[in-house]
Amino acid sequence: MTRPAYPVSDHYDGRRFFNPGVDTDKGVADLLRWQRSRARVAWPAEVTDPPSPPPPETVAANEAAFTFIGHSTYLIQLPGVRLLTDPVFSERVSPFSFVGPKRVRRPGLSLAEVPPVDVILLSHNHYDHMDLASLRALAERDSPTIVTGLGNGRYLERRGIGPVIELDWWERRELRPDLAITYVPAQHWSSRWALDRRRMLWGGHWVEAAGGRLYFAGDTGYFPGFTQIRDRLGTPDAAILPIGAYEPRWFMRTQHMDPADAVQAHVELGAGLSLAAHWGTFQLTDEGIEAPVLALAAARRDRGVPDAAFQVPRPGETVLARLGSDTSR
Repeated sequence: MTRPAYPVSDHYDGRRFFNPGVDTDKGVADLLRWQRSRARVAWPAEVTDPPSPPPPETVAANEAAFTFIGHSTYLIQLPGVRLLTDPVFSERVSPFSFVGPKRVRRPGLSLAEVPPVDVILLSHNHYDHMDLASLRALAERDSPTIVTGLGNGRYLERRGIGPVIELDWWERRELRPDLAITYVPAQHWSSRWALDRRRMLWGGHWVEAAGGRLYFAGDTGYFPGFTQIRDRLGTPDAAILPIGAYEPRWFMRTQHMDPADAVQAHVELGAGLSLAAHWGTFQLTDEGIEAPVLALAAARRDRGVPDAAFQVPRPGETVLARLGSDTSR
């Protein structure tokens, strides 16, 4: 009998990881149903965004600077440390260089324009989040520490990419006295090819640094975890939440939030500021390219959330957030 690779838990059965209480798996019949009934809104082949000022070289002691690069990639600059979320600079997100979802927007910063990075927050192993070419280039240039879920580290290190810290859900690691990261649950799944579904863990990241708290959700459906994160870890000064790749809902609901879900997550987290991700770069699902932005505006109005509290930066745009603004700490 093969020994489990990791301790059996409420999200690992000894062979595969899973989402407690929810089945996110979709079979061939579901996929065929989606393809037969698709109402896919066409995207433009290319979108050119207006240039933005470069990110600041430094930030104040009580600030964080978030520069949206595209899809789920943000440069996060804190006093004394720079982080990068799910870095994807490649033209396609696919196991093949010649087919698969193709970028319609250039990165808001080219890889050469990204300043030296200390830490990479890697949420999971799907191709639009774990891009080996980007990770390898950053590893060779900066040797950042990659913080990710169980199983992803050994996958990367076998491909010469590291150093990597693997964490289970709710596991916390202090990288240095002023920086700690907790890997938190998400409702999603993992796969790089046909036979490795849910063999590697998916999740988000909670960052404690410079007197502040930040949350990067990665890729997730709406789930009770947002309330659990707030109850266990507090309210984040800033959160990066996905808003796109959600249609059709019958297929995507358990694995991808729509904008209304994202606003609900923002409210449940009690985030001082939320920033949108996972939209407008690669067409992965059926909604139009600007549909998530328009739907987010409607969802904010419905919930009475100010526009400034949940923003949608354009590629290259930098947003500043206050740190340590929660007076209940």
